[in-house]
Amino acid sequence: MNLKLEGKRAFISGSTQGIGYAIAQQLVAEKAEVIINGRNEEKTKLAVQKLQSEFPDAKISGIKADFGKKDEVTNLLNQLNDIDILINNVGIFDLKNFEDIEEEDWYKIFEINVLSSIRLSKKLLPQMLEKKTGRIIFISSESGVNIPGNMIHYGMTKAAMTAVSNGLSKLTIGTEVTVNTILGGPTYSDGVASTIEQIASMQNIETEQMKNIIMQQTNPHSLLQRFINPNEIASLAVYLSSPLAVATNGSSLRADGGVLKTI
Repeated sequence: MNLKLEGKRAFISGSTQGIGYAIAQQLVAEKAEVIINGRNEEKTKLAVQKLQSEFPDAKISGIKADFGKKDEVTNLLNQLNDIDILINNVGIFDLKNFEDIEEEDWYKIFEINVLSSIRLSKKLLPQMLEKKTGRIIFISSESGVNIPGNMIHYGMTKAAMTAVSNGLSKLTIGTEVTVNTILGGPTYSDGVASTIEQIASMQNIETEQMKNIIMQQTNPHSLLQRFINPNEIASLAVYLSSPLAVATNGSSLRADGGVLKTI
C-alpha cells in the first residue's frame, strides 16, 4: 500500500531507540523526511547514521534535546518549522510504590511525558492549522486506562496525554489536520529488554523464558500472550501519519495486544 508520505516532514521525540526509532524507520521507508531526537548527542548521531546506512537516499537529521531541560527544549523548538507529522513519543517510567513517589518524581515525569508533547504541539499545531493539513500522534499506553498500582505517576501522565490529544483534536475542525493517540501495550523496547536480560542473567535462565514468566505475571490475560514488538506499534503510527487516515481524528486507538478488557 502506498501511504502517500513521500516528501512529508516528520519529527519524532525520543526516537533513538524503541518505538520512536521503529516509527522513524518505517516513515523513512515510506520516503518521508525524518528528524530524530534524543537526549544524548552521540546516541542521536548514531541513530541518524544507522538509519542513513539503511536508507542512503533518505533525508534524515537529528536534534539533541533533553525534555527535562527547558533551555534545550527552547533550542529544539526554534529549529522546528514546516513539520507535517509530529510524533509525541518521548517518555520515562520507573516502578515505585505510591508511598515512595516523592513530589519531585511527580513533577519530573509530568515535565517529560506530558509537557514535552504540549510544548511541541503548541509550536507546530498552529502551523498545521494554517496549512489545513498535518498529523499529531501521541504515543500513550494502556497504563493510562488501567493504571498500574506500582506506576501510578506513570499512568497519570499517560492518561493526561490522552486528554490533551483529544482536546487538541477539537481545534482541527474544518481542516485535514488530525490528532490521535495510540494506546500501546507491553512492548519489548530496549529499556525493557535490558532489564529482562539482567534479571534472566541473575536467575541463570534463558531470556526468552524470563520474558514468558514476566508476561504471565504482569499480563496473564493478554490476548497476544507475548511482548509487542516496537515495529507493531510503529505500523499503526505510520498509517495514522498518512493522508489515508484523514477520517480518523480525536481517537484513542489500541495497539495493546488485547491487554485492556473494556470494549
